[in-house]
Amino acid sequence: MSKFKPLWKYIKDNKDADFQLSFDQIKKIAGLPIDHSFLTYKKELLNYGFKVGKISLKNKTIDFKKLGD
Repeated sequence: MSKFKPLWKYIKDNKDADFQLSFDQIKKIAGLPIDHSFLTYKKELLNYGFKVGKISLKNKTIDFKKLGD
């Protein structure tokens, strides 16, 4: 099981368009902070109908995009 599965499930169940989450929001949802391993795990999100867009280290945000839009 992926350590980011709670985040992927949240995105699939609660979002129907493109959106952005802060690192703090992601930590609250996933129960763990964003770290370098996120880059490896992000491909799993494709199975949930979304992909990771821009990752801003300056603003500490990640953009998520719904597939097929």
